[in-house]
Amino acid sequence: MSETVRRVVAARVRDPEAIAVAAATRVRAKSPFNDKGRTMIIAADHPARGANSVGSDPLAMADRGELLDRLGLALERPGVTGVLATPDIIDDLLLLGALEGKTVIGSMNRTGLAGSSFEIDDRFACYDAETIERMRFDGGKTLTRICLTDPATPSVLENTANAINGLADRKLIAMVEPFVADWVDGRLRNDLSPEAVIRSITIASALGRSSAYTWLKLPVVKDMERVLAASTLPAVLLGGEVKDPDAAFAAWQRALALPTVQGLVVGRSLLYPRDGDVAKAVDTAVGLL
Repeated sequence: MSETVRRVVAARVRDPEAIAVAAATRVRAKSPFNDKGRTMIIAADHPARGANSVGSDPLAMADRGELLDRLGLALERPGVTGVLATPDIIDDLLLLGALEGKTVIGSMNRTGLAGSSFEIDDRFACYDAETIERMRFDGGKTLTRICLTDPATPSVLENTANAINGLADRKLIAMVEPFVADWVDGRLRNDLSPEAVIRSITIASALGRSSAYTWLKLPVVKDMERVLAASTLPAVLLGGEVKDPDAAFAAWQRALALPTVQGLVVGRSLLYPRDGDVAKAVDTAVGLL
């Protein structure tokens, strides 16, 4: 057992209230942006959907001690502004003191388990707006998949709108990650064509009573200038699992030049780079900003 895990387990067993204390006393970020005016958030909410794979390793993210060590290293790098994760991981990071001065975005809906027959029915079973405010975090994130052939889609959209409303009422960021998706050979697949991403943007942008605090979390696809012209909402770019790091970094850099793009929200490709050098991968991404 790693020293990181020992520390977290000891605190959870002996003093579970330490999590609330750490949240209440934590130094909050003054802004979601770094000194370059960009946001650089490390995402780590994948395991909550059972999506633990990286490359050929199906359980790469399932070793919590290793994940926490990688997150701690990433969060220490200059220019990194925060983290996006589920309550279990954020509570661990609070206990480790890793979130001082960082933006914290709580992942809200995680029941659309990867590979399940009910994947589109992604209900809100993690953070809610009330808890995000009470914990003094900065916003919440929703994964909003739109499948025109799945009857669960209207509930997904309604629940996303309710989350946006709850966050906007509290003047907290609502980070919405929309995809148009469809069932292909029994699996839900995101459509990453420019036309599909544009459609997802126009649908997601209109959800909720107000768009004042809504940000979009979007994939980098072809023809990003045309894609991002679909909305005036602030956007951050997601990473996904990267097979060619050089090509991915180049695509991110081109998209970062567009006016609505505020920065990056990237997880696996920075936490589990092919060469194993987390610091180098994070520093490269920060350098693009």
